[in-house]
Amino acid sequence: MSYDNIKAVIEALLFASEKPLTLEQIKNVLESLDTGEVRRVLSEMQSECETTNRGIRITEVAEGFRMSTAAALAPFLKKLYKQRRVERLSRPALETLAIIAYKQPVTKLEIESIRNVNVDGLMQNLLEKDIIRVAGRKKAPGRPKVYGTTRQFLEYFGLKSLEDLPKIGGLTMPKEKKEETPPKEEMQNAATKPA
Repeated sequence: MSYDNIKAVIEALLFASEKPLTLEQIKNVLESLDTGEVRRVLSEMQSECETTNRGIRITEVAEGFRMSTAAALAPFLKKLYKQRRVERLSRPALETLAIIAYKQPVTKLEIESIRNVNVDGLMQNLLEKDIIRVAGRKKAPGRPKVYGTTRQFLEYFGLKSLEDLPKIGGLTMPKEKKEETPPKEEMQNAATKPA
């Protein structure tokens, strides 16, 4: 198969696929190339799309590759799809999702203690959208479920991996309130006072 045909096959695979394709998946279809060669061809295709100012880009997301439109063309696509309703995540859902993404694996109780609200409905909604998943169970009394993000999360936000999340400081678990003990002087004064 000629080099141009290999590019054409990869382009067709990316166009036809609903989800990002991994290097391994592309390699298995082509059979004659190893993953390093597939990556090299994809890199060249990415460069061609950008240097020739095409409307399509090949992007790497969620440990795979997919075709997407050039970001600069978004205003034109918005006009085309003006009538189309895009399902967006609510602010509380995004807050909950951020906690899961940065603290995973995390329990529902830990999320609720950070947000100070019940998150049952939000968690169910995020699970139904396949943005989060049950990642296991915590080794603690009651063995609560722990949650993490999915590949769908990476696709939704256009990330290659969790390392691409923006860096933030200060996101720590709230410390449990300890019962304050009065100073020794107050205890001694209380002991000497008549009842």
